[in-house]
Amino acid sequence: QVQLVESGGGLVQAGGSLKLSCAASGLIFRPYCMGWFRQAAGKEREFVAAISWSGGSTNYADSVKGRFTISRDDAKNTVYLQMNSLKPEDTAVYYCAAQNAIGVLTTYSGYAHWGQGTQVSVSS
Repeated sequence: QVQLVESGGGLVQAGGSLKLSCAASGLIFRPYCMGWFRQAAGKEREFVAAISWSGGSTNYADSVKGRFTISRDDAKNTVYLQMNSLKPEDTAVYYCAAQNAIGVLTTYSGYAHWGQGTQVSVSS
């Protein structure tokens, strides 16, 4: 079965950086579009970033463009989210998602596989 395990979350001051990792198992990684979503307390889960199966295409939420970078290492079955210039409003549980698909998926309903999430907290 498909398993996604996120790591790298934590507490950081505003303006700081964190790098999240998501290790995938139970699937052939390369054909999968990989995405990151986040859910703040009391809010709906929202799209953050996604990368196509080839790594050639990416998509970002407007709120993180220019600050976050998604990447993948197919040899390690891992997708990353480099987060720079963090703001208090970036505080949320961050989830990794995977879907065998062509293109870059940006909606929650497009993904079949999800990790358990990792907490990111940004203090002001």
